[in-house]
Amino acid sequence: MKKVVSGNYAAAYAAKHARVEVVAAYPITPQTSIIEKIAEFLANGEVENLQYVPVESEHSAMAACIGASATGARTFTATSAQGLALMHEMLHWAAGARLPVVMVDVNRAMAPPWSVWDDQTDSLAQRDTGWMQFYAENNQEVYDGVLMAFKIAEKVNLPAMIIESAFILSHTYDIVDMPEQEKIDEFLPPRKPLYTLTDFDNPISVGSLATPNDYYEFRYKIARAMEEAKEVIKEVGKEFGERFGRDYSQMIELYRTEDAEIVFMGLGSLMGTVKEAVDVLRNEGYKVGAAKVRWFRPFPKEELYELAKNVKGIAVLDRNFSFGQEGILFNEAKGSLYNTDAKPLMKNYIVGLGGRDFTVQDVKKIADDMRALIKKGEIDKEIDWFHLKR
Repeated sequence: MKKVVSGNYAAAYAAKHARVEVVAAYPITPQTSIIEKIAEFLANGEVENLQYVPVESEHSAMAACIGASATGARTFTATSAQGLALMHEMLHWAAGARLPVVMVDVNRAMAPPWSVWDDQTDSLAQRDTGWMQFYAENNQEVYDGVLMAFKIAEKVNLPAMIIESAFILSHTYDIVDMPEQEKIDEFLPPRKPLYTLTDFDNPISVGSLATPNDYYEFRYKIARAMEEAKEVIKEVGKEFGERFGRDYSQMIELYRTEDAEIVFMGLGSLMGTVKEAVDVLRNEGYKVGAAKVRWFRPFPKEELYELAKNVKGIAVLDRNFSFGQEGILFNEAKGSLYNTDAKPLMKNYIVGLGGRDFTVQDVKKIADDMRALIKKGEIDKEIDWFHLKR
């Protein structure tokens, strides 16, 4: 079945088809229509066994999801920007309790100044909370990502965040292929939790006080689960491809990199523009390719190494910034290659903050800049704030 839907509606349909049992959320632009659509499904009797929990804030929404997930329910929410920031405390609780909550975050710039447009800093600011993070390039990946996230999260017992771009995806309509419910049920069977608060024959507590020695062990287990998640992500992505024809077995999607000298690396929707630019530049004789990082957490450092050892330069495109340092993806990428024999020239380009347009011509200018730096033999250590008004 194919539908023409927005990115937000794609997320809502995926939650419906995943047979979510509890949804708790609070409205915030540009996320609101995800939960409105789920409420419509509920009002029309299109979903069974779904409990919608109205709450007074995003903090409460995540608290409700944590409680529901601890009882064994398949649990979903969505938010954006300041709402995600308000959840921050509870994100640690969800990961620390090893609960497979799935959330869609619609990337939106953090205020002030007030903005409702695309920027990745809201989600990347949560990178250390223990949540897995998948960045969608298009509406199809929003839909597919939610379905895969539930299966992966429930296998490794960690929460997962699916991230889509404000307005570029959230309110833009495109064709999304949605498999038959029966086939989705085969791919994603009902959740089988390791433990629940409702097992009264085996009572447990969640999040109780731990001694320093025990706390250390809990953190180690989360770290191990994140590493194990890499193989689970690849296995689930491969299975998804075999069942539905869209392969996600690689954590970094490579595009025309076989003989590339320069590769553009980035997250999410801006990589659609980059792929188009690669085609244009290839026709003009540039040896360029694209590397779309699908999963930011766990970070695919092994796949990055395999790419980096065969290219001359990597231009890392960040629609985000960590003040006092540099773009967050750039920081992660160069750190992952430290102390390896992969030594490509790398430069950080800050692009599209707050939704500013990022075009094919911009990519071409970056390619020319990278070419000049590679010819010179040393990288310009200055971060390129590419869209400053000069």
